Amino acid sequence: MMSTWLTETFQIKLPIILAPMFLISNQKMLIEAYKNGFIGCVPALNYRTTQEFEAAMVELLEHCDGKFGVNLIVNKSNIHLEGHLQILEKYPPAFVITSLGSPEETIKRLKPKGVKILCDIVDVEYAQKVEKLGADALIAVNSGAGGHAGPLAASILIPMLQAHCQLPVISAGGVGTGAGLLSTLALGAQGVSIGSPFIATHEAPISKEYKDAIVNFGAEDIVMSDKISGTPCSVIATDYVKKIGTHQNILESFLSKNKTAKKYVKMLTFYKGMKAVEKAAFAATYKTVWVAGPSIEFVQKIDSIKNIIERLILEYDLALAKICTQQKK
Repeated sequence: MMSTWLTETFQIKLPIILAPMFLISNQKMLIEAYKNGFIGCVPALNYRTTQEFEAAMVELLEHCDGKFGVNLIVNKSNIHLEGHLQILEKYPPAFVITSLGSPEETIKRLKPKGVKILCDIVDVEYAQKVEKLGADALIAVNSGAGGHAGPLAASILIPMLQAHCQLPVISAGGVGTGAGLLSTLALGAQGVSIGSPFIATHEAPISKEYKDAIVNFGAEDIVMSDKISGTPCSVIATDYVKKIGTHQNILESFLSKNKTAKKYVKMLTFYKGMKAVEKAAFAATYKTVWVAGPSIEFVQKIDSIKNIIERLILEYDLALAKICTQQKK
């Protein structure tokens, strides 16, 4: 009953992508996803060198039977993009998710290799652009997403995309339960991309403090900050985040809008913000910036990827059974 474009295209059991998470996703997590019937994606920028990235692609091709994806930042801020594309041409994954830029070059170079191109979008206008360029599916980033979230709720965005585009829609954000998975598929999504609930897993290569934060904080503790990358990003409202605020100061805001300076300001903001996130991810620090989405509300303990996916399936079955019972009445 969970057969969708996503499961059929990649020959997996569950219509779930383990979302690409900066600094968090790694080979171990993607291999666990493969073992448990779904498919994972890793940001290329999680690897410090192209040599490390290439070694990871070789390992994943061997242990995941090719069933994995890579997330590419496709704008000028990613100085490693050309190197990443060359490696992916040599070791093609099942799919690539493009973010924060035009997927045109990625489509041109990787589709002939059999790679499916899925594009992050937050609105209909951009969805139509990537459709014309030849994208295979849309990653509909909604307001419940962790990291760079979109402005619209899934219940609005998914029907809008279906009305104006022909591509399959994968919903990204807000799903942390089996009932949430069921409701998102009922909207017409062909799958979901889930990230935040998998942060607090044994397989995630981050500090215990970060994992504990995912368990101890909830949906009401998530705030949007543009101080991390220059683009609104969802983070946990720790004491440090509250202290520094969530908006750029007057000078940063002014320079970000200046035609000449904004590219360089955004690159500097992104660099500084990502360094802060990196420090917090791997070590306890008073300058704590933890990226997460509101679906951490449903995380009760640090667990294995296997146990989390089994819980989601059980909850999905119970929610479906409840609906069937109500219909019979």
